[in-house]
Amino acid sequence: MRKKLQLVALAGSIGLLVGALAFEHLGGMAPCPLCLWQRWPHLVALVGAGALVFGGAVFALIGAAGASTSGGIAVYHTGVERGWWPGPANCAVGDITGLSAEELLAQIMAAPVVRCDEVAWELLGLSMASWNAVASFGIAALWLISLRLR
Repeated sequence: MRKKLQLVALAGSIGLLVGALAFEHLGGMAPCPLCLWQRWPHLVALVGAGALVFGGAVFALIGAAGASTSGGIAVYHTGVERGWWPGPANCAVGDITGLSAEELLAQIMAAPVVRCDEVAWELLGLSMASWNAVASFGIAALWLISLRLR
């Protein structure tokens, strides 16, 4: 049962990464910086596959830590999207008052194409970042539950 749960957790991280890439490359939805940040911890979570090969708790804990980190970033991203707190400076347009036309144009040209503070896609009232948080914390829970099973 332990290995089955770990396989499901591993498949979950792979599925989230494949889904993100499909939205980007097949759906034409360019990711914002926070979207990209959410992907990296799932690559770390793939190290959890070592638990399937070598056994032991360390790999499963790495898988759980990676998935949890992605979930935490996703919660932060959700808050930025909902206006609960500000996002990183490279994710949104800053204060443009008092700028000359040249300065404004330079700021526009340097701005990212996709903003972190706008919901680009949602389902059942939850944004993609929110769904990533739910799935990532669920995957982390699977890794941790697997440690309690024989």
